[in-house]
Amino acid sequence: MTQHHPRMAKSTGYTAIQTKDQRQRMRAIGLSFATSVLLLGMKFLTYNLTHSSAVFSDALESIINVAAGAFAALSIWMAAKPPDPEHPYGHGKIEYFSAGFEGALIMGAAVGIFYSGVTHLLRPHPLPNLETGMLVLLAATVINLLLGLYLIRVGRHTDSMALTADGRHILTDVYSSAAVIVGLLLVRLTGWLRLDGVVACLVGIHILLSGSTLVRQSFHRLMDASDADLLGRIAELLVRHRRTQWVDIHQLRAWRAGATIHIDLHLVLPRELSLAQAHREAKILEHLLEKEFSGKAGVLVHMDPCEPHECPVCSKQRCEYRDKPNAPEMTWSQERLIRMSSKEQWHRHIEKPTKGEHHVHHLQQNR
Repeated sequence: MTQHHPRMAKSTGYTAIQTKDQRQRMRAIGLSFATSVLLLGMKFLTYNLTHSSAVFSDALESIINVAAGAFAALSIWMAAKPPDPEHPYGHGKIEYFSAGFEGALIMGAAVGIFYSGVTHLLRPHPLPNLETGMLVLLAATVINLLLGLYLIRVGRHTDSMALTADGRHILTDVYSSAAVIVGLLLVRLTGWLRLDGVVACLVGIHILLSGSTLVRQSFHRLMDASDADLLGRIAELLVRHRRTQWVDIHQLRAWRAGATIHIDLHLVLPRELSLAQAHREAKILEHLLEKEFSGKAGVLVHMDPCEPHECPVCSKQRCEYRDKPNAPEMTWSQERLIRMSSKEQWHRHIEKPTKGEHHVHHLQQNR
């Protein structure tokens, strides 16, 4: 067995990547917090001008933006701390907790928004200074739109779920603000004051759904739920770079902890290889995965000697231990690589291969 942890490595390249990414994250979240404070002031100014319950609901959501931004900044700082004896896998999962916390705050704000909307539906009142209020709110919305898109871009580039969640939340705020502006415009044109309350309730429903989505995504990441896209990317990489000595792979697992990806798998090797030769093959596989994820992957490879039942999938032609002929139709697929045991049967229909098997087989033919 061989193990290589990226944060404990002495690779200056990886350290440089981490430092640069961390600077980007902290700069982005700092900008988010400062901008959220500014926009909060602009929205409450709009509320003081118009006394609109829809604007008040939008301002309540901005309070959540400020609180969530502060918590996200703390989580991003903590996630960058290196592993220690008490946290050998690092602190990256704090970002998922941050995203869940932000989702819970959003859902809590929805309660206050519903109350404000229903109150205005039952007791409508005139809305003064609508033109001025809409202009201030429009300016705040444009600033929010640019900020949200920026946070999502940086979050995806640096693999930060906290930043991505904050960006999506801010875009939700943009949609809410746009709905409020449309509602105020309709009130101005029609004079129907209860429409303000209707818009506030619709905004509440929208952010309630957004908050529940964030909580669900956070829960899945905290529970190390399977990431089909990540496993598919790894499977295709292994197919493209498969070596003759790599008889088979099983029990492939991968999960994210902040910006770091943890991968472990069982690599089946020819039984006649020496320990040094087997270790070399495992290191080649490790370096392949680390390079694919720009040095942000922690890889653990467990080496198994080949067994007779694996002969059909083995691509090695000359082997004194071969018990069964090679079966060209037996190719690696994501389903095969993630199976729990090397003896687990791979159920497939050779006459009618699945779409995924067609794709993997095509990759192998073009190696």
